[in-house]
Amino acid sequence: MSAITRIALVGCGAIGTSMLELLQADKAMEIKAIVVPADAFAATRAVAERLAPGAQVLSSVPVEGIDLVVEAAGHAAIEAHVLPALQRGTPCIVASVGALSAAGFAEKLEAAAVAGGTQVQLIAGAIGAIDALAAARIGGLDEVRYIGRKPPRAWKGTPAEQGRDLEALTQATVIFEGSAREAATLYPKNANVAASVSLAGLGLDRTLVRLIADPAVADNVHVVEAQGAFGSFELTMRNKPLAANPKTSALTVYSAVRALRNRIAPLAI
Repeated sequence: MSAITRIALVGCGAIGTSMLELLQADKAMEIKAIVVPADAFAATRAVAERLAPGAQVLSSVPVEGIDLVVEAAGHAAIEAHVLPALQRGTPCIVASVGALSAAGFAEKLEAAAVAGGTQVQLIAGAIGAIDALAAARIGGLDEVRYIGRKPPRAWKGTPAEQGRDLEALTQATVIFEGSAREAATLYPKNANVAASVSLAGLGLDRTLVRLIADPAVADNVHVVEAQGAFGSFELTMRNKPLAANPKTSALTVYSAVRALRNRIAPLAI
């Protein structure tokens, strides 16, 4: 690996652009490539000129000259770009954790990393206590529940709009209740947290999820409840939404940047 970590960023939407803004001052890493579909080249080049002037805008991750791939583009990008990079031996950081709700996809991702002799890291994203939950699993977990509460506008363009007018809601309304696998499948842009919690704990099918549209809140509110041999905990987080995309918490961007910096830091926590 070179003295400066050479990075390919997959995606340059709200999350990717916010990451580039935060990474400008990092001297130990360099954005060498920004990978987007061809129809996004013009807009991405404008962003690159401002935030990552040394980056090439490409439609695929370069085969050589890249030390780390960071995915911030959605679920399809993992299949198209992360899996091939892993198989070549390039480590990857994945933000779209909800993609692993698809049957067999987590195993597919793991197999690609094994084949390439490398590692794929899933970020915690908008939720905390993932380390505690994963540790508690070692001793044995009995129940894990995730409750996601967001303003009605955060659920626009999702199945929550079926049969209801989100703009007209006057009280908190449960829009989904079921397993984490179902939640991440139906609400992929809103329920990455549910997938992260389940992968750290009891798994996608045994983690209970409730999603709520609440006109009384302005923030994205995440609650995780767990109990097991370790005891129990309840975590509540009230996250500010990302200004460029209210479906995403700003903490998701910070989590991705933290994971990236931890890859190269001499001391990481």
